[in-house]
Amino acid sequence: MARVVVDVMLKPEILDPQGQAVQRALPRLGFEGIADVRQGKRFELEVEGPVDDAALARIHEMAETFLANTVIEDFVVKVES
Repeated sequence: MARVVVDVMLKPEILDPQGQAVQRALPRLGFEGIADVRQGKRFELEVEGPVDDAALARIHEMAETFLANTVIEDFVVKVES
């Protein structure tokens, strides 16, 4: 089986309140020097059979219609070895 990862992040122009909360908390916890934090989602998919162009196209369609809200989020599909 192969693993395909879909990373979903808010688009740069969309405010990220969770990322901002983490960024504000870091100095209070002793972690300095972090200029920005953005939070996202990671989906790891175990794929049966080969990960060919057809399988990747289907996963891209899945990410576009179900895993990500493409109005406010971008996503990247990667095959892990």
